[in-house]
Amino acid sequence: MRIPVQLTVFFIDDKQSVRPNEIGSAQYVIDYANKTGSRLFDYKLEAQFRCAGSAGFVNWIENTLEIERTANVLWNANDKFEFGIVDSPQTLDKIVRTKLQEGNSARLTAGFCWQWSDPLQDGSLVEDVVVEDFKRAWNAKSGAGHVKRGIPKETLWAYDPRGVEQIGCVYTAQGFEFDYAGIIFGPDLVYRHGKGWIGQPENSYDPGIRHAEDSFLELVKNTYRVLFSRAMKGCYVYFVDKETENFFRSRIECGATVGEVVTDIEFAPPLPFRILEEDELERFVNAVPIFDLKIAAGAFSEEQWIDECKWAELPDPFVAKKGFFLAKVVGESMNKRIPNGSWCVFKASPEGSRQGKVVLVQHRKIQDPDSGQFTVKIYDSKKIAFEDSWVHERIILKPDSRDSGFKEIVLHRDDAAELRVIGELVAVVG
Repeated sequence: MRIPVQLTVFFIDDKQSVRPNEIGSAQYVIDYANKTGSRLFDYKLEAQFRCAGSAGFVNWIENTLEIERTANVLWNANDKFEFGIVDSPQTLDKIVRTKLQEGNSARLTAGFCWQWSDPLQDGSLVEDVVVEDFKRAWNAKSGAGHVKRGIPKETLWAYDPRGVEQIGCVYTAQGFEFDYAGIIFGPDLVYRHGKGWIGQPENSYDPGIRHAEDSFLELVKNTYRVLFSRAMKGCYVYFVDKETENFFRSRIECGATVGEVVTDIEFAPPLPFRILEEDELERFVNAVPIFDLKIAAGAFSEEQWIDECKWAELPDPFVAKKGFFLAKVVGESMNKRIPNGSWCVFKASPEGSRQGKVVLVQHRKIQDPDSGQFTVKIYDSKKIAFEDSWVHERIILKPDSRDSGFKEIVLHRDDAAELRVIGELVAVVG
């Protein structure tokens, strides 16, 4: 008879302890196993997937923070893992958003050096993190009350595209990985020549360690080690304290920095919806297709684009329905109703009267610089009787803009017959 064996596996990194009296250290498990007479196998993982598999980066961070002496005293600027020091939190934020637009996952985090307020009465978040003229809110706190629609819950901050609008701390980011991590290194840990690393609990708002006394320095070092090691491809950091920044720079070969490279990059805002993978997708049940007007290049085939496009989960309170699709509206001709660059939900092939409605249309004579033969306008038509039916004498596509330079598009009878109404505006989602 085979006797079942009970096996428990622990993956432990003692250097991720960021609060006093945390239970679960390697020594705790060893002592408990010995106490209970359990057989113990102790292994050390030699490789990792974080930091582009670069043990050198983690070793360099540990050496630089004086957590542990390693052979990696200087950071090799030629390492495949990206690392850079930037000149402002705005530049750091721009890098994170740029990486997101390139299809990566990326988030901005910071040391717990600013108050973390509860939401305001209307559910909006307080911009607690203030560095000179840069202001940003922490992510929403669990159990802190109602948050405004469009703000992800704390548990979704790492995944929801709208999480890029808030800053995470060690407790939000720990346990997650991102392709790219941006870090605001706060004044709770500073380096001083001749003294080394100094913990400054007076600059900490972390209730878990602020009064930790002798262990504060160790715990705040571990905090930044956790933040530095969240990334899979690259990590960028802004230092509030310039003497600390200069010390880090002295530990980098050739003083490598990327701040100047990215300051002029243009980036788009985060997507107001989540793109679903095939294994979680139910077409028109939990998602609608995304129709790219530029890729369409004047040819709209419903059968083709539904099969080839990406699918998105609509944000609350919008619900996916048969025939709905998303499209990005670029331009200022409808800016009273649709801000430039907004994502909108349209209903395909709308039935009934279109008079006075905002519609997405296609016509060979339309040459919109942003979307080719497509345009979004207010629909207005005049019909006349013709034999036993009605025909359009003319169709007017009206702009609704604060810029009076936009003119109506007028299509007379022959041209009006060729106009194709692709969709009717349902809502602007962001």
